Amino acid sequence: MQTGVLLVNLGTPNSPSTADVRKYLRQFLMDGRVIDIPFIPRWLLVNLIIAPFRSPKSAKIYKEVWTEKGSPLMVYGRAVEKLLQEALGNDYIVALGMRYQNPSIESAIKILQDKAVDKIIVLPLFPQYASASTGSVHEEVMRIVSKWQIIPTIKLIDAYPTNEKMVKIFADTGRKYMKEHHFDHFIFTYHGLPERQIRKGDSTAKCLTGDCCATLHKDNRLCYRAQCFATSRALAKELGLDETQYTVCFQSRLGNDPWIKPYTDNIIKDLVKSGKQNILAFSPSFVADCLETTIEIGEEYKEIFEEAGGKHWQLVESLNDNPQWVEVLKEMVQG
Repeated sequence: MQTGVLLVNLGTPNSPSTADVRKYLRQFLMDGRVIDIPFIPRWLLVNLIIAPFRSPKSAKIYKEVWTEKGSPLMVYGRAVEKLLQEALGNDYIVALGMRYQNPSIESAIKILQDKAVDKIIVLPLFPQYASASTGSVHEEVMRIVSKWQIIPTIKLIDAYPTNEKMVKIFADTGRKYMKEHHFDHFIFTYHGLPERQIRKGDSTAKCLTGDCCATLHKDNRLCYRAQCFATSRALAKELGLDETQYTVCFQSRLGNDPWIKPYTDNIIKDLVKSGKQNILAFSPSFVADCLETTIEIGEEYKEIFEEAGGKHWQLVESLNDNPQWVEVLKEMVQG
């Protein structure tokens, strides 16, 4: 008997054309865990405002990161799928699915069903749990398998924000830049979420108050913001940084509702005002480089930094298809 491994990342348009980007945005933003408002206002917002007006601009940005082999997220996803299959051997069947667009979770899990695996391990490629990412993946998997006549054992991996070996890979990648240049500050920037989504998952009424994210414990173990701070503390420790040498912040906010703070663009300006001229930026919520890392952090934030008077901005690349990352995934599957 074989064990199925379902690797899942967020997704990517089929091409950088405006039509394909619009299709991707519609599927992504119509997910009730992503834009968590009632269906009708969500449909109106996505289909009449966001998708029509945002897709042409997003398509131009996707063209900047697109390679001859396709979207970087897809290229790295396929590479990791292949490498993990080789590392695990014939007792496992590894399949890559994307939460939005192709290859769909349904098509990937059908591969595992056709192989009659006796167990499925669902491994979302998101180190920190969020309802809009990992939660959505789990919900989609359960929706699909609930229709099966025979449902195998299913293991849902929820989060691994402080995995020691993962953290070390991020740190080692950053160290190569630290050998080449002196940095007077470090930024750990994560994808943002609306504050309301954090509060919805809080059973203690303590989220986003005081120092609730200062430690990771049973009450906030799956709080996205708390996990991001935990990842940052682990990274800082591995790099030998004290708390004055790094800042945790959040990017990619959308709309007028408050998102989790502090905001990366504001932090960058404040750091330059305080005299920080050389910054090394990590993006530990992404295990593969994509539009949000290469363009948003690598180019747009660099421009904000330089316009504010900063001198040297360096983005640390993600885990991508690093063989050591594949070993981490293998250990999670076999653990």
